Amino acid sequence: MKRRGASLVGMKVTNSSTERRTASDYHQSGSIFRGCSVESGAVVPMAPSKLNYRISVLTFFAKAHPNDECCGTNGLPLTPNSIGIFGRAQLLKSDALRHENLCTYLDAIRGKHERTIIVQEYVGCPLTETFIGENNKQETLLRVGYQVLSALAHLNRCGLVCRNLEPANVMVSREFGVKLYNYGLYHMTCGGRYVSFPIGNVRYQAPEVLLGSRENVKSDVWSLGIVLAELALGCTFWESLKLSQIVRKVLSLVNTQNVFEKIAREHGRLEVYEALDAGLRRIVQECLTISPRRRPLAQEALDDPVFDFVRLGGLPASDSAGLTLVEKHLSLGQLYYLWQLAGGDVQQELKREGLIKSEAPILSLPNLVMLNGKSISPPKSQSFLHDNRIIFLNFNTLLERLSAIPEEDYLPLIYNTDAYLESPIFKTDLPLVIRERDMLYQFHRTVLLNTLLQGYPYTHDLLRSFAAKDIPPLFRGQVWACLLGVVENGMYERLDKCSPTHTDRQIEVDIPRCHQYNELLSAPEGHGKLKRLLKAWVSAHPQYVYWQGLDSLTAPFLYLNFNNEERAFLSLYKFIPKYLHLFFLKDNSSIIKEYLVKFFQLIFFHEPTLAKHLHGINFIPELYAIPWFLTMFSHVFPLHKIFHLWDKLILGDNSYPLFIGIAILRQLKSTLLKSGFNECILLFSDLPDIVIESCVNDSETMYQFTPKSITYRKYALHEEGPEEFDLNYTEDDLRVVQAELHPRISVYDLIRLLRDRPASTAILDIRSSLDYRKVAIENSVSVPFSSVSLKEPRLDTLNVPRLEAYLRRQPVIAIVVSVSHENAMLFAKFLVDSGVPYVAVLHRGFEAIYRADDRLLQQTFDYINTLAKHLTPIASVCVY
Repeated sequence: MKRRGASLVGMKVTNSSTERRTASDYHQSGSIFRGCSVESGAVVPMAPSKLNYRISVLTFFAKAHPNDECCGTNGLPLTPNSIGIFGRAQLLKSDALRHENLCTYLDAIRGKHERTIIVQEYVGCPLTETFIGENNKQETLLRVGYQVLSALAHLNRCGLVCRNLEPANVMVSREFGVKLYNYGLYHMTCGGRYVSFPIGNVRYQAPEVLLGSRENVKSDVWSLGIVLAELALGCTFWESLKLSQIVRKVLSLVNTQNVFEKIAREHGRLEVYEALDAGLRRIVQECLTISPRRRPLAQEALDDPVFDFVRLGGLPASDSAGLTLVEKHLSLGQLYYLWQLAGGDVQQELKREGLIKSEAPILSLPNLVMLNGKSISPPKSQSFLHDNRIIFLNFNTLLERLSAIPEEDYLPLIYNTDAYLESPIFKTDLPLVIRERDMLYQFHRTVLLNTLLQGYPYTHDLLRSFAAKDIPPLFRGQVWACLLGVVENGMYERLDKCSPTHTDRQIEVDIPRCHQYNELLSAPEGHGKLKRLLKAWVSAHPQYVYWQGLDSLTAPFLYLNFNNEERAFLSLYKFIPKYLHLFFLKDNSSIIKEYLVKFFQLIFFHEPTLAKHLHGINFIPELYAIPWFLTMFSHVFPLHKIFHLWDKLILGDNSYPLFIGIAILRQLKSTLLKSGFNECILLFSDLPDIVIESCVNDSETMYQFTPKSITYRKYALHEEGPEEFDLNYTEDDLRVVQAELHPRISVYDLIRLLRDRPASTAILDIRSSLDYRKVAIENSVSVPFSSVSLKEPRLDTLNVPRLEAYLRRQPVIAIVVSVSHENAMLFAKFLVDSGVPYVAVLHRGFEAIYRADDRLLQQTFDYINTLAKHLTPIASVCVY
């Protein structure tokens, strides 16, 4: 493969048709330097930098697996190498790799036919096209060397090596600020194993690399030594030699004491070498030390006294001249995201520039397939060969659409949450899917979330208010963590994630089946991270056991926080107690039974007709709903649907998943009502497509409408103990409740309904007429139970004027009040059989608000009234 040449002081620029563009090419295609002029030994641009030319795109192909290697040792299909590259490339996008001397990686895209596309920041001119004059030349070289060493030291701290260090990948600004470019190719390709082309330029590779060493971090220091030596001597080494000859030349240096001097003699530059400053000669020679053991690390070279003047004088500040308004307030990653929303398509840009060529698939079919599986195919298309050209993304469309936004919108001042959300910016009835693709809408959400996330945890309440509207996809992982109360504290780092445990075997089995349609989670890197998270959770909860489904629960948090395992772990750590308290006990039967009983009661409450049918065919929730709630639907739906579902789930309490389950049943209602037991089993074994937006809207509506005590579960996590008029069960009560089909409501919620929603609350008092005349709740309806004929479930048989019209007001919560709980449940069943929805029974009956002692009677009612008046005035309770 032909490699790129280097252009140095006084040297002629030599480029092939596949090489990186020259400075004149940049002028035509749009470079950050539109042509360069030389002034006092520095690069001076002819025009200020523009956003349009700061993001570059390059592409290459992964190596395909041989035809006879289709499965691994575990019997599963081999993961494509492009998936491996995609997973490893995520680390390069992490905040941990942010450094002033490293170009930022923005995206890795997996295309067709094992294609990988890399989107990366591109700043300045490559060193091959930078002219360094004689004024302060040696000082300039030391500044360049210092910045490259700083970048290498940071990579080493992050566990990475470059192996792709050459002048073409050293970007230099006009003030000689330096950033490394394309430094992650070696890492993302797993040391070159995933691709069929070599990583790095042989001319700049250390001897041990040419001999097969892969993990030596000091090899990059050698590469820097060669780069600095070429710059100092003003020539390109071994320029006329072939690759094999260059390899022999480098290996012939292994017995040399002073490599720098020998190379200078070979190229006739001994006089230049001897005229160099002693400090520059010494640091270059140290970098070119043959023995890796004696060669300094990048951090050790940084501490050399020759760089003291750089440390004392500081490095050139980044040039903010010419930056657009959007660049000053948004990160490059956020700009790239908005560019995509504005219609930008990286693959279309590559096609337009000729880096992706479409060919008829029939041309790639094999000419002959033999019985042993081997195929004889036509020659590989030229379009699949490695092409190291790059293109630049054009941001004109985005800038034009943002040009009308005033500067004050970049720094929102939030005085009132409601007023801000009601502004024209956010007041829209567009579906969520449309809002997520609306560039201007997402721009305002982005600048808003930038402000709120910087103030977390002090902005927790504001974040919650804004998240109730919607959560921008770009911030979903961070916002979820904030809503769950996550504060990163180093806990994840302290947990044992390596020691073998009895759960390892089950984890190993589950991981290859967890959302493997997703490219990120199916990558070996994703498997490793998921395993660490699961082992960390098991280690942090010795009282629990690993149940199947925990991997599905973890997957959304890992996907959204792929480069921040601690945040992913802490989000899971907070999420499970809130929604799945005690679900992972070794014996969780009583917890799951209570959960499913409550779910069935809520089906009777919201969908009585459907509940009656399912109850009649004995199709109980145990047959279909356990995977729903054990994984919070993450095993049922693909990730892109889970995100919208969990956006609302995380804002709710532990009862919200129950309403999601009912919302799913609502969409299947017409089919279920026509199905018998066997048909229902088949339906849920292959669940039809669910409209997730309807599911989200329905669940939220039901959640807001339903009194909280109706969803009460004894085994849920309660942050505060129950008050006197709240719902509270003993163990004996729990056994009774689990045999009931209709939910109970607390006295406290009864008072709140009478106070807040009197028009949508119907109190049906089934005590005797005599008891009703003595004392009753104001505006309640007397329906003596003795007059009810349970054999005829029709409201007109009750002989109560206008009762049907009273209960058919939509929606109306019908609360049955009695002194006999058994009678109350029978009457609730009568109402449900009559087609009345939203039926509940007052917990503890009328005795909960009535005391037999006349002396305490008025006192009790006064207490209830006082309790309610402490909030707002309520409907009164009358004593006759």
